Amino acid sequence: MGAIHLIRHGQASWGAEDYDQLSDRGTQQGSLLGTSWEAGDWAPTHSVAGSLRRHAQTAVAAIDACGTGDGYDVDAGWDEYDVSVLLQAVREQSGGREVAPREFQPLLDAALMRWIDGEEGLGSSFAEFSDAVLGALERTVARAGQSGEQVAVFTSGGPIGLVVSHLLAGDASLFVRLNAVVVNASVTTIIVGSTGARLLTFNEHGHLPRDLVTFR
Repeated sequence: MGAIHLIRHGQASWGAEDYDQLSDRGTQQGSLLGTSWEAGDWAPTHSVAGSLRRHAQTAVAAIDACGTGDGYDVDAGWDEYDVSVLLQAVREQSGGREVAPREFQPLLDAALMRWIDGEEGLGSSFAEFSDAVLGALERTVARAGQSGEQVAVFTSGGPIGLVVSHLLAGDASLFVRLNAVVVNASVTTIIVGSTGARLLTFNEHGHLPRDLVTFR
């Protein structure tokens, strides 16, 4: 039996001109994940990352801290939706004013629902995003199932939420709710056996101290 460990990237540079870059805290989160692997005498037998810099930087931080591994492959199917376009939609919904932290998630969820409903001007379509992520999942399941490998996938909250929604509900109906709660550098584990892929755990983050638990 193989397993797939979906890892959300560490904290990115929220509010900066270039979001796709880990913050110092994000790098620390990735390193703590790798240190927890080393402490548990465990390491992935194969690693994959999306094509974004925050995916690569989290992979490097975790693999280096673990001390075991031969790098990672890149599969752009694990990339996030276009965050910059959705953030612009949030700004428009707020009338251009600065959004307080407690207000942000409801506005983002509303923008995501508009995107899912097919509103134009919000980047690639939700259908295209779904096809890419589920295609990447299918490729990863095939590898883990055939070889019994422990595959680490460094990705984003959106792909993780979509995959878990499909595993639990058979569709994307839980996507928005799950996407909102995925912790940076958390681990969601899927086991792959003769009956296919099944969710084992969601959003594990016990390797992070409380002051390093972040959602964006």
